[in-house]
Amino acid sequence: MKNVKFFIKYLKPYKGKISLSMTYVVISTIFSLFSITMIIPFLGLLFNSQTLVKSSVPFAFNSHSLVTNFNYLLSSIIIEKGKLSALIFVCIIIVVMFLLKNITFFLSQYYLAPVRNGIVQDMRQALYNKILEMPVHFFSKEKKGDIMSKMNNDVSEIEYSIIRSLDLIFRSPINLIFFYFALLYMSPVLTLFVTILLPLSAVFVGFVGSKLKSHSLLGQQKLGSLMSLIEETLGGIRVIKAFTAEGMVNDKFKETGTSYTKTMNTVTRRQMLASPLSEFLSVVSLALIMGFGGYLVLSKNILSSEAFVGYILLFTQILAPAKMLSSAYYYVLKGLASIERVESILDAPNILTEKPDAKSIKTFEHSIEFRIKEFKYNVDPILQDISLTIEKGKTIAIVGQSGSGKTTMVDLLPRFYDVTDGDVLIDGIPVRDLKIEDLRGLIGYVNQEPILFNDTIAANIAFGMKVSNVEDIKEAARIANADEFIVQRAGQYENNVGDRGSQLSGGQRQRISIARAVMKNPPILILDEATSALDTESERLVQTALSNLMKNRTSIIIAHRLSTIVHADEIIVMNKGRIVERGKHNDLLSQDGYYKKLHDMQTFK
Repeated sequence: MKNVKFFIKYLKPYKGKISLSMTYVVISTIFSLFSITMIIPFLGLLFNSQTLVKSSVPFAFNSHSLVTNFNYLLSSIIIEKGKLSALIFVCIIIVVMFLLKNITFFLSQYYLAPVRNGIVQDMRQALYNKILEMPVHFFSKEKKGDIMSKMNNDVSEIEYSIIRSLDLIFRSPINLIFFYFALLYMSPVLTLFVTILLPLSAVFVGFVGSKLKSHSLLGQQKLGSLMSLIEETLGGIRVIKAFTAEGMVNDKFKETGTSYTKTMNTVTRRQMLASPLSEFLSVVSLALIMGFGGYLVLSKNILSSEAFVGYILLFTQILAPAKMLSSAYYYVLKGLASIERVESILDAPNILTEKPDAKSIKTFEHSIEFRIKEFKYNVDPILQDISLTIEKGKTIAIVGQSGSGKTTMVDLLPRFYDVTDGDVLIDGIPVRDLKIEDLRGLIGYVNQEPILFNDTIAANIAFGMKVSNVEDIKEAARIANADEFIVQRAGQYENNVGDRGSQLSGGQRQRISIARAVMKNPPILILDEATSALDTESERLVQTALSNLMKNRTSIIIAHRLSTIVHADEIIVMNKGRIVERGKHNDLLSQDGYYKKLHDMQTFK
C-alpha cells in the first residue's frame, strides 16, 4: 500500500491530463462497442432474420432507445432501397465507428505521453535533489554504484514496468466495465456464467505472480552491486593493472553477474508467463462460453443465432483487456520492487537540517571556536575534548598521523557533519543556528584531490558563482599561478578539462581548484593537504598560489608536509582525536614531543 501511495503522489500533478486521457478512453470504448454491435443487424440482414421496425421511439441516451431507433432507420432503408443498400449502410457505419474509435484512442495516448515521461523526470529530479540535500556521511555508508543504479536502472524499471502500464491500467478496466454491461444487456444468464469464470482466472494469475516482486527486488539489489563493481573498477583501474589483479576482479564481476543473471531469469520467466497463461485461460473461458451459449441457442431458444455471434464477438473484446490487465499486473509487481529501492533514498532521514529560524550571516568579523566534548559516527568517539579558538586573519595548521581526526574536525565547520556533544561557533553563533548556504558561502575549500567537472576551464573556475565575467576568471587564474599554462592550451579558458580533469596534470588541476577558491573570495579558507600529492616543481607553483590565496584571510591548513606550515601562527598537533600539543613551529620542536617526532620522521635521511 505504501508503494501505491508513493506512485499516486507522482500522478497528482498530472490529474488534468489523466482525466482527459481517460475521457478519450471512455469515448473510444463506446465507439468500439457500437462498431462491434453493428455486426448483429448485419448478420440479421445477411441471414434474413432481421425483424423490421416500423416506428421509432422518443430519443434518449439508453440502450432501448438507441437500438430501437437504429433498427427503425435500418428497416426504413430496407423498405425504401433494399437489403443491399442496408448492408452497405451498416458497413459504412462500422468503418466510421472504427475510425472514430482510433482517433479518440490516439487522443487518449496523446495526453498520456506527458504523464508517463513527466513522472520519470519528476522521480529522477526528486532523487537528484535528495542526493544534493543529504550530508556527506550518507555517501560514506552508501555505495556510489548502487546509488547510480537506483537513479538509472530502478527509475527506468519503474518507467518500463509501471508507467508504461498506465495505459493498460486506465484503459483495460474501462473496456471491461463497458463491455461487461453490454454482455449483461444481451444475455444476463450467459453473463452470469462469465462473472464466475473471470475471477477464477484472476486468482490463478495472482497466485503465479505472487513471488515476482521479491525476486525483482533481489535482482535490482544484485544489479546495484554489479554497478558498484564497475564504478570501483573504473576508479581503480591503475591499481588493478599495477597489481595484475585483472583476473581476480574479473572473477568477482563474473560471479556477481552470474548471480544477477540467474535471479533475472526467474523474474523474466515469471513475467513472460503472463501472456501465454492469460491467453490459455481466455481460450478455456471462450470454449466454455461457446458450449454453454450454444446450448442456450439450440436447446432453450434464449438467444438468437446472430445475437449469440455478436455476444461471442463482444466477449473476445473482453479477453484482450483482461489479458492486458494481467500483463500489467505482472509488470507492476516487478516495478514495485524498484519503487522500494528508490524510496530507500527518498525516505532516508537527513539528520543535518536547517532550523526554521536559522540566522543569516554574510560576513566573518571575529573568531572561529571549536568547543567539542565528543564527536562520533557510530559507537567509538572520533574527536574528544577539543577546545580551539581561531582569530580572524590568523593561519592555523593542524597536523597529525592519518586517522587522528584532522579532516573530521575541520569538516564540522561547514557542517558536513554535526557535533555529537558540543558546538562549533562563528563570531559566537553556533553553526547549527546559521543558514547553511550563508555559512558555506563564507568558506573556501581546496582539497588534497582537486575535483574538477567535465566542462571548460572557465566553468570550473567560476563553479558555484551565480554571476561571473571573463576578466574576473582570468584574474583568479593569475593569482593561482594557472594563467600561464591555460593560455598555452588550445581554446585557452574554453578548453575542456575532461572527466575529473583528466586532461590536466595534478599540479594544473590543483591550481584550477585554487583559482576557484580565489574566485569565490571567501573570508575563511580550508586547505586539506593541498600539496601532499604533488611533485617538487608542482608543489612550488601551488605553494606560491596558496600564499597568494591566503593573504588577508583566516586560514585552516591540514598539513602532511610540515615544511609547508612552519610560518603558521599556531600549529595544532592531534593524536587519536585529541589535541596533544599546540604552538609555533620552533616552540614545538623545542618541547621534544609528538610534533618533533613527526618532524624528525620527515627530515630523517
